[in-house]
Amino acid sequence: MPHPGTGTRTTETHCPYCSLQCGVTMTAGDRPATLVPADFPTNRGGLCSKGWSAPELLDHPERLTRPLVRADPADRTSPLVESTWDVALDRVVAAITRTQREHGRDAVGCFGGGGLTNEQAYQFGKFARVALRTSAIDYNGRFCMSSAAGAAIRAFGLDRGMPFPLADIAEADVVVLVGSNPADTMPPAMQYFDAGRERGAEHVVIDPRRTSTARNASLHVQPLPGTDLALANGLLHIALAEGLVDEAYVAERTTGFADVRAGVAGYWPDRVERLTGVPVEQQRRIVLALARARRAIVLTARGAEQHRSGTDTAQAWINLALALGLPGRAGSGWATVTGQGNGQGGREHGQKADQLPGYRKITDPAARAHVAGVWGVDPDDLPGPGRSAFELLDALGTEGGVRTLLVLASNVAVSAPDARRVVSRLRDLDFLAVSDFFLSETAELADVVLPSAMWAEEEGTMTNLEGRVIRRRKAMDPPTGVRDDLQLLAELAGRLGVTGFSGDAETVFTELGRASAGGTADYSGITYRRLDDEQGLFWPVPSADHPGTPRLFTERFATPDGRARFWRVEHVDAHEQPDAEYPYVLTTGRVLAQYQSGTQTRRSRSLQLIAPTPRAELHPDLARSLGVGPDDVVELATRRGRARFHALVTDAVRPDVVFAPFHWGGGSSANALTDPALDPTSRMPAFKVCAVAVSRVGGPEERIAAPVPATQPQPRAHERPSAPAPHPPTRRRTTRVKSTPRFLHGVYPITGEGLGKPGPLDPALRYQVPEGRTAQALYFRGGNSTDELVYLLLVRDGEPMRWFPIGAKGDCHVPLRVVEDLDGGTVVELHAAAPVGVTGELVVDLGLVEV
Repeated sequence: MPHPGTGTRTTETHCPYCSLQCGVTMTAGDRPATLVPADFPTNRGGLCSKGWSAPELLDHPERLTRPLVRADPADRTSPLVESTWDVALDRVVAAITRTQREHGRDAVGCFGGGGLTNEQAYQFGKFARVALRTSAIDYNGRFCMSSAAGAAIRAFGLDRGMPFPLADIAEADVVVLVGSNPADTMPPAMQYFDAGRERGAEHVVIDPRRTSTARNASLHVQPLPGTDLALANGLLHIALAEGLVDEAYVAERTTGFADVRAGVAGYWPDRVERLTGVPVEQQRRIVLALARARRAIVLTARGAEQHRSGTDTAQAWINLALALGLPGRAGSGWATVTGQGNGQGGREHGQKADQLPGYRKITDPAARAHVAGVWGVDPDDLPGPGRSAFELLDALGTEGGVRTLLVLASNVAVSAPDARRVVSRLRDLDFLAVSDFFLSETAELADVVLPSAMWAEEEGTMTNLEGRVIRRRKAMDPPTGVRDDLQLLAELAGRLGVTGFSGDAETVFTELGRASAGGTADYSGITYRRLDDEQGLFWPVPSADHPGTPRLFTERFATPDGRARFWRVEHVDAHEQPDAEYPYVLTTGRVLAQYQSGTQTRRSRSLQLIAPTPRAELHPDLARSLGVGPDDVVELATRRGRARFHALVTDAVRPDVVFAPFHWGGGSSANALTDPALDPTSRMPAFKVCAVAVSRVGGPEERIAAPVPATQPQPRAHERPSAPAPHPPTRRRTTRVKSTPRFLHGVYPITGEGLGKPGPLDPALRYQVPEGRTAQALYFRGGNSTDELVYLLLVRDGEPMRWFPIGAKGDCHVPLRVVEDLDGGTVVELHAAAPVGVTGELVVDLGLVEV
């Protein structure tokens, strides 16, 4: 509302940063603007340092207010100079037209962001499919939420990150957080956790680091990065063994449990302890707490999901929650903690390569017909699915790849994995256009940079981590000459000769409602008026009189038969294992005072005082062995790049793990190091684990010099990212010891040829004692999924040594107490036998020690 005589007004709107979307009250008119937290349901008057400092950036001296173009259009290395909108847009349109004429429609691509409003995300997807008719569109949310989304759709038929209100956390008796650190990433949410602890709730944090969230938990466990799936399977194994599964819920509301039951049989507690580093007693404590609680919640986040098996990892935790009867139960369930401001809404309405509005699949003929009807085009004219985010970026400038790229609200030069490789691909483009508030690392590479309105200067809606659709209200006008992205897309479409695009947010939202009607994420009953009156609405809202859906799955799941799906998943090793050259594990994440790629927060004076430089966390034992002291400059090196950080020596991280924040670019780019191996379902890169070497560069310095360019590995040529294949875990020693454990184990298929005809089960079940060493077999454990007796035979140099019978659907554990020395050169194998024609799987675990 306006303040008479002062030229200012107050506006209820929302913080521009994380998915909590805290309510704030802006006072603006005469710049600079100010804000105070509002009593909105998600933050209830709370606000973090990023939110408080957000107005600083609206009038920042580095703010872009004029389009920038290359001084010489034919030279992408010529300087960027200020220009007019007409010149800048003429260059963009000319590049689009030329590229599509010479290389085809899919040679022009679009890359969006989880910070765009719902209207902008929707219009960007429509712009790609209607104005450009290209399949080449994806967004940075693929790097954030895609694995959890894939698992939720597979299990529940629907992806809404949190299928219940945030306030339910305060009422839960047990909360398990897996790879989530809300105390640093969304501090106002901690009031719900605090309220729960005041009631006596037990909180368990599963994280390789002792984060701010973990310090206040009842129990903190520190698994090796990349082993969360094995831990979840192990917890379900214990629940089955202890009779804690909610058998009535499983029978009435789910399908597929028999296969999962058989799969987790091989994850007995001591094996899981070896895989994860989580002690057996802690595993049991977690399971018993969840099973005995009246209300229990399991929350996963990027720590568990940003892996090449991230979808299966999220699924493993969903399997555990389903087995305990949590999803759909009052005050209980599984959820994933969305990260970006509009990470939820940004993936619902068409930015993703395979989606249309309403969370519809672009390959579904009915979905194509519905959306094409709203857009006024022929369904056959809509393109099919395109490449996922990293695959799109990795093919830039190549034959069959995108040659001209339009980027909105994303800084891929910092946020993408193997970032140096992505930067080289951006340089290979024929033309790059970027819309942003500041000259980000990606914008610095562009042919045209378009200044965009910021959060307080635009209208629209966002969808927060709960699935609550909220209003972003315009509190002030943007600087003269600055346009918002809705206006930009409408203008570009018009210059391309395509009608049907509006620059008015409410008009676009009304169309979005029609396009989403009948879809999974149905917004058709939502209006701006209702959002104003009701403090947001939880989708789906299929009609004007529908109250919204705060809690999903209370009666049925969003699958054809209304039942949730169990899905059998197996642990796989990380794509990269530490070795002699790269002996440690690198994991990445956020810090309290920075956000995403840092394009905004690194320019905030207030936040720079809190987190002025990037700091890599090293355990004191590791730092001591490397001669590293507090604040020394260290260089982290992987097979893809080198980056430098100040050292933070802390026992909050595992001795074999190094943590680096990903908010910085240039010489301190953590994503110059990360592994681009992709999850086969979600196409999520493996941000959270790769092999790394650490070296001391020098003592404390105020400014960190970049690594020497000559030492940087050359970016690899374009190649299709590989998918994971399950295989037996490998191990390494982090310190010298007098004996080395060896394990022959895994899950293997068997087809019986007769009990009298044992034979090798798999080449992996063979071990040769090194010359000069001796070994001893310590135990054997096995499981049998078949309906008949089978046996395994321990063979030494071709001669039977011991045999282990395993009953139908049974298991056995044989301590080998009479130890026999196996001399150097000895070959040990495991053979198996089953009745003729019997098929199934055997779980095998032979433990030896090499001395």
